[in-house]
Amino acid sequence: MPFVTAGRRPRALSTRLIPLLPWLVAVAVAAPPDLTPETRQALVTAVEAAAALDFYNARCRSDGSGRHSNNLNKQLAGKLHLTIMGVQDDLFPERSFRAVQRRLQDQFTEDLRQAGGCQGAKDAGVPEQLNDRYRGSIAAIEALP
Repeated sequence: MPFVTAGRRPRALSTRLIPLLPWLVAVAVAAPPDLTPETRQALVTAVEAAAALDFYNARCRSDGSGRHSNNLNKQLAGKLHLTIMGVQDDLFPERSFRAVQRRLQDQFTEDLRQAGGCQGAKDAGVPEQLNDRYRGSIAAIEALP
């Protein structure tokens, strides 16, 4: 039996949430801010760069911290009020963060295989290329108005 106080009937949770309904709907369907095509491309590139660098570090350096994605997420949240998942849902062709993450993982795995594994990638300078791409993407986002 639900908790009853001094002869008053408890209100159902749903009736308590009704006044909040318009606000909840507005938040749920909030679109990303108006972004120029150049900004959209910079965001997609930054997400791809952070993911590739984190995948490399996890696979080849046993560093699964996801540090670069976390730092990018902080940058996006502070500057544009967006998240990586929001960018993946709204700006990538798949329109689904899970599908984007799966594609990026598969793409990285294939690129690493073609490079000859972790040692081949290291010998070819892939970590430096990934770092340069990531730093350039972060600089591009920092330069946004």
